[in-house]
Amino acid sequence: MSYRNKTYVAFDGDNDIKYYWLMKAWKQTDGSAFNFYDAHDINTARDSSYEESIKKQLRIRMENSKVFVLLIGENTRYLRKFVKWEIETAIKLDLPIIAVNLNGSKSKDSLCPSSLEEQLTIFIPYGKRIMQYALENWPNSYAIYKNAGESGAYYYKDNVYEKLE
Repeated sequence: MSYRNKTYVAFDGDNDIKYYWLMKAWKQTDGSAFNFYDAHDINTARDSSYEESIKKQLRIRMENSKVFVLLIGENTRYLRKFVKWEIETAIKLDLPIIAVNLNGSKSKDSLCPSSLEEQLTIFIPYGKRIMQYALENWPNSYAIYKNAGESGAYYYKDNVYEKLE
């Protein structure tokens, strides 16, 4: 079993990659506490010509991850080839899931992919401070809720956001 310290980020590569790049910029340039060990830094050389080859390498990245972040944009719920597979694989690997709404919603909304239905998931809006908070706190909360047999959508109360301002 590998050491799981990475953050796996899934997103609509055609429409939402700018949000992923901004996350990487937060990590690297502003001197803040925002940090994550990006699973996409693992096995960057790949044969991208075959779907199964890509999925094999993505699974290796997930197996080295401690948390799964899904950036949810306008089209994410319609993506079946990779994003749906990534969500389902994260669930099979029992990764804590942080669903990040690019539309600013603090809870589950109509843009949520059906693969997350009834899954133990925290929903947050896109933002550096709340993402850092979720990365630091959701994995432990997830374990507690999971052990208690809970499932479904979770969200942080307003006082958490107020504390982060």
